[in-house]
Amino acid sequence: MNQKPRVRFAPSPTGYMHIGNLRTALYVYLYAKKYDGTFYIRVEDTDQKRIVSDALKKVFESLEWAGIKHDEGVFLDESGNIAEKGEYGPYIQSKRLEIYQKYVHQLVKEGKAYYCFCTPERLDTLRSVQEKAKLAPAYDKLCLKTYSREEAEKKVEAGEKYVIRFDVPETGETEFEDAVRGKMKFVNKNLDDFVLLKSDGYPTYHLAHVVDDHLMKTTLVIRGEEWLPSAPKHILLFQAFGWEPPQYGHLSAILNKDTKKKLSKRDGDVSVEDFKNKGYLPEAVVNFISLLGWNPKTEQEIFSLDELAQQFDVAKLNKAGAIFDLEKLDWMNGLYIREKNIKDLADLCRPYFGIASSAIRRKGGNTELTDKYLEKIVSVERERMKKLSDIAENTEFYFDAPNYDGKILKWKNMSDDDLKNSLNKSLDIFSRIEEKNWELENLKNRLMEAADSKNRGELLWPLRVALTGKEKSPSPFEVTWVIGKTESIKRIKKSIQKIK
Repeated sequence: MNQKPRVRFAPSPTGYMHIGNLRTALYVYLYAKKYDGTFYIRVEDTDQKRIVSDALKKVFESLEWAGIKHDEGVFLDESGNIAEKGEYGPYIQSKRLEIYQKYVHQLVKEGKAYYCFCTPERLDTLRSVQEKAKLAPAYDKLCLKTYSREEAEKKVEAGEKYVIRFDVPETGETEFEDAVRGKMKFVNKNLDDFVLLKSDGYPTYHLAHVVDDHLMKTTLVIRGEEWLPSAPKHILLFQAFGWEPPQYGHLSAILNKDTKKKLSKRDGDVSVEDFKNKGYLPEAVVNFISLLGWNPKTEQEIFSLDELAQQFDVAKLNKAGAIFDLEKLDWMNGLYIREKNIKDLADLCRPYFGIASSAIRRKGGNTELTDKYLEKIVSVERERMKKLSDIAENTEFYFDAPNYDGKILKWKNMSDDDLKNSLNKSLDIFSRIEEKNWELENLKNRLMEAADSKNRGELLWPLRVALTGKEKSPSPFEVTWVIGKTESIKRIKKSIQKIK
């Protein structure tokens, strides 16, 4: 590599950040970090009609959550406001309109672009005719053929509405070397005379990103494969300006596991915000998406961000679509959850108890969600958790005595007398254990010693149900250790009262 790379992530504030956009930002970040390059963020906001008010803020929050940091461009300042830093600004396209106007009119002057005055109705009719003839939709160069530049300029001066189109050559081929897909070749006559400047004075993506990538000295553009058909247009535009284009690398799509179609909003939660809210850890999400389209060519699957930067190689990006396997993300997230120390994990889990704890207080419950109590719950539940939100599922018994049908207290064909004897045995064991000895291992040992080695269910099943009201839950040793001696005895006594 002859020069240090300058690479960019260019979000459009038209919606919340898709998990695929985060993957693109991650790859750009890893590439810059590996080669000690510059990673900058440019905001592409020329589609003014689709802008979502808080989308840009959410983009930066998502990047910060994932640990993806940039060196230059657009930032959120300490007050949460949009700010810019760097010598190539403005980095927000809506602030660069005069720049685009300058360059697009340069192309018109040089005869490489032209004014188009066709109405939407005329374009609709043209498309309809082409569809019936089974032709690819493309502008027919009518305005280029009809008006000289002088005539077109007079129409512009008279106030006629127009767009500016690029005059795509009707002969020859456009070739370029894609960093992911290798040599690409396109026949020029199959390309449309695409719009450079819209009637509202804003540039299209085609014009704006080409001008910006040149002026901001971008060396590599990593973007989704949906832009691959437009790549020859962009190469032609660079050539028309007489500029050296950056290298392009078009990433494979992320596919729905079942339909094998591109992952979209129709598939449910696909924004970074969705995964964050469900309790996926950022390090797990980053690790998971890094492998969606990139193969490190090793057996290693678990990577830190630094390890990813060390091993990342654009040449190892795959051309084929990457399957989004939620089960694998759950597995990976579970690994990262179990690596957390209990205190840190408890802090992360606390927000997910918000609804449960307030509901308990409304019912008059007196169990406080103290740090120590939450840490005990988390230490019990951690092995079963796939995401942080799991901590609040079916765990209400930690906060309030359960309500349940007394019939489920019985283990298999126990009689009422056997059931009473079993619960009284547990009650006697707990009554004899002092508070200072109320430790998990001691509780387990005492109960296992008292249980019939051939039929432990007769002691442990009724106790589990008495404590939790559930047929499936953590072990009775774990639950009674968490809720404490007084509450455990209270629940056992209540269960005995259910027996007729």
